[in-house]
Amino acid sequence: MLRIGLTGGIGAGKSEVSRQLAARGAVIVDSDVIAREVVAPGTPGLAAVAAEFGPGVLLPDGALDRPALGRIVFAEPARLAELNAIVHPLVRVRSAELESAAGPDAIVVHDVPLLAENGLAPLYDLVVVVDVPDGERLRRLVELRGMAEDEARSRMAAQAGREERLAVADLVLDNSGGLEELTARVEELWRRLEERRA
Repeated sequence: MLRIGLTGGIGAGKSEVSRQLAARGAVIVDSDVIAREVVAPGTPGLAAVAAEFGPGVLLPDGALDRPALGRIVFAEPARLAELNAIVHPLVRVRSAELESAAGPDAIVVHDVPLLAENGLAPLYDLVVVVDVPDGERLRRLVELRGMAEDEARSRMAAQAGREERLAVADLVLDNSGGLEELTARVEELWRRLEERRA
């Protein structure tokens, strides 16, 4: 099994890289997807989040009100750390379950937004960083995702800086161009991963 840590700042295109790797046969363990699973209605994770942050982070149907929670945690680093202390251990357990279900010859790609921030690079055989200059990431968040500029800046500031991410990279995948360029780079990355696994 080859274990890859895939990361990149918000707006860098990591999800598209992950999708393309899955299409080529990678087993994807997506931390964002799992983070939603572990705070779904009825889970111990959601109960812990509501106990910590109050009933204002719940919707009338009992689901997590992500925008309300986001306004709390992205405005105050200490509150974000409290949320992470609840969610991250649950994500780690579920990630390990998914990885153990992959075959011994699998290329397992752990899609981890906060890989650099949480010092997780040593857990993987290779770390791949999807890299885009900060100005382009900001543009994508505002123009393509419809975020207010101050919200986009706040979310970017809550993550590791570009230099910190690049410092943990074994391979850097430049995504400052278009989709066609990215697809060619992912194809080359996949070839290298298959060689490494062999």
